[in-house]
Amino acid sequence: MINRRTFLRTVSAGALGLAGATWLTGCGRTQAARSPTVKPNFVFILIDDMGWRDLACYGSTFYETPHIDRLAAQGMRFTDAYAACPVCSPTRASILTGKYPARLNLTDWIPGHKRPFAKLRVPKFNQELPLAEVTIAEALKPAGYVSASIGKWHLGTKPFWPEKQGFDVNFGGTHQGQPPSYFAPYKIPNISKAADGEYLTDRLADEAAAFIEKSKDRPFFLYLAHYAVHTPLMARQEVIAKYAAKAKPDQPQRNARYAAMVQSVDDSVGRIMATLDALGLADRTVVFFMSDNGGLIGPTSNLPLRAGKGSLYEGGIREPMIVRWPGVVPAGVTEKAVVTSVDFFPTILALAGVAPAAPDPGIDGASLVPLLAPQGEWAPVPVYWHYPHYHPGGATPGGAIRDGDYKLIEFFEDDRVELYNLKEDLGEKKDLAAAMPEKAAQLRRKLADWRRKTGARMPTPNPDYDPQKEPKRADTETPPPLADAGLLFEE
Repeated sequence: MINRRTFLRTVSAGALGLAGATWLTGCGRTQAARSPTVKPNFVFILIDDMGWRDLACYGSTFYETPHIDRLAAQGMRFTDAYAACPVCSPTRASILTGKYPARLNLTDWIPGHKRPFAKLRVPKFNQELPLAEVTIAEALKPAGYVSASIGKWHLGTKPFWPEKQGFDVNFGGTHQGQPPSYFAPYKIPNISKAADGEYLTDRLADEAAAFIEKSKDRPFFLYLAHYAVHTPLMARQEVIAKYAAKAKPDQPQRNARYAAMVQSVDDSVGRIMATLDALGLADRTVVFFMSDNGGLIGPTSNLPLRAGKGSLYEGGIREPMIVRWPGVVPAGVTEKAVVTSVDFFPTILALAGVAPAAPDPGIDGASLVPLLAPQGEWAPVPVYWHYPHYHPGGATPGGAIRDGDYKLIEFFEDDRVELYNLKEDLGEKKDLAAAMPEKAAQLRRKLADWRRKTGARMPTPNPDYDPQKEPKRADTETPPPLADAGLLFEE
């Protein structure tokens, strides 16, 4: 595996091509996009715990998201996009490095849950994103990019914060997985000078807009990772009241506080888009929108998807994903290709024209360029998950593979598998494993082979297993009690 130093040296030695400009040439795109002297900017907006159905453009009739809906109308909306893990830290690492969490040995949120009496003993995993890994910020730096990480980091303690991982600016990124408060004072170590009552989502949007303004004359990479819509559920009272008046008890989505947080995220997206427009940067800025895992059952509902955060069912891993680049990415397109969060790293490098002489063979992602500017061929490949951990939402250690329309989930506690045809059964209600044993066996072999190739660590039998002391498993289909309190899990 190529290390950070080797990667940066090969790029600095003249391996910066014009791939990003070359694949655009002659496509009838805008002049800004076609110019070989202009490198595109990148804005990556990552939302925490936002479910696949939490946007109006993805079918919600309760949440109001006009700015994100407009982003989708101006770009490409993916229907089958996945997070690499059903919890946050591993997915974030996969975005920044292009590697599956299993390869990084970062397979659970940091620091993880303690389950001393569970049936299986979960493997130890990295408590940080190793400094030896090359992040998008580091890969872009030799090409003249300035990078900012604004918002949630959750990939290690201070020696592993964004400024140690190639980012020139770090605002609000620490070891914390959720803010102590969404209203100032936030008690986040590197956010100071906040007026009492200031709202965190608004502040992060302001800082992101300020970075864009300051960096407008050079290529930039902005990683805006909101803490929202993660618990604790806190929002402005007037917005909560708006949704409380709108909520109906028979609606799957009806939590007014959560809805108000979704609206604030939408407002922040509008703020970023308006800043790009005002500075004349929209045509040469690629905007990505994504969530890090499925919605948390209780504050929201992922129906018709099954289960939610922490689960390998669709509700825990299928995400809203949008890509906009005016004049390059076709507007108003719905894309059904199966993609995953490891694909962002090679995509951004390809668009920037960064092509290291010795590419890392450990990169798992595939460039999405053939989908974003449809003139090449997209070769579908299976996508994989490895989550050898327990989650308070009810999930037990397992793995999964999606290959075409079929998805297989393997449960490590009892060596059991389930098989679904997602094209015909989006809600994963009809297990086909018994009816299609050959297909199940084929996918199980592929999953096992992938685990061997990535060095995935497996759980082992727990000698201290005690079913009487093990917490009662939650029902992943039903909202937990006191869901409106918004203080459900530490992660």
